[in-house]
Amino acid sequence: MHMSPAAEGMSEGLVKKVDPAVGKITIKHGPLKNLGMPGMTMVFKAGAAVMLDKVKAGDAVNFVAEDVGGTLTVTRIENAQ
Repeated sequence: MHMSPAAEGMSEGLVKKVDPAVGKITIKHGPLKNLGMPGMTMVFKAGAAVMLDKVKAGDAVNFVAEDVGGTLTVTRIENAQ
């Protein structure tokens, strides 16, 4: 049985920009339930540089963002199926 992104605690988004030089990714996203945030476009720090190699601007993604030491950080990201 395939679980939906919501069931896995992931949020849906659209990659607007990837900036590997500074380790950041801009995502237009729906509500981030785990952070209590509404949908918006914002810049996140990438939890690992390798994450940025897997996605590009225009990709629909499922991701997990967490508050890591006061910095909103993408801790998991994958292309939406």
